[in-house]
Amino acid sequence: MKGQILDYSVQTNSGVISGDDQNRYHFSGSQWRSQGAPIRGQKVDFDIDGTGQASEIYGVAGAAPFPGQVGEKNRIVAAILAFFLGGFGVHKFYLGRIGWGVLYLVFFWTFIPSIVAFVEFIIYLCTSDEDFARKYG
Repeated sequence: MKGQILDYSVQTNSGVISGDDQNRYHFSGSQWRSQGAPIRGQKVDFDIDGTGQASEIYGVAGAAPFPGQVGEKNRIVAAILAFFLGGFGVHKFYLGRIGWGVLYLVFFWTFIPSIVAFVEFIIYLCTSDEDFARKYG
């Protein structure tokens, strides 16, 4: 059966899939058969065991979890943050680059981080979703 991951928790190693039949199926991370961790919104192919749980779960190749997003970070959000709040390094904090974000905060009064952030804004918009996800997750 085909479906989409509604939720997955690394802490409990469990999640919920919405099947194409409009039913919800709980699953354990031990049933995940694809590379990488399950991602919310990811399209999957799975079986249903005797207890009504999802089993033998495979991610469907080439199916992005959300339009415009491949990884956990969205490049459009990063671009907007770089454009409006880039001088303070907010986009760097969003992308998990804490050290760079602190550096931007320390030197924001020089306006150099604002110029660099504008260049990064353009780079984020010109980067493909796959390349952005590969670099930032």
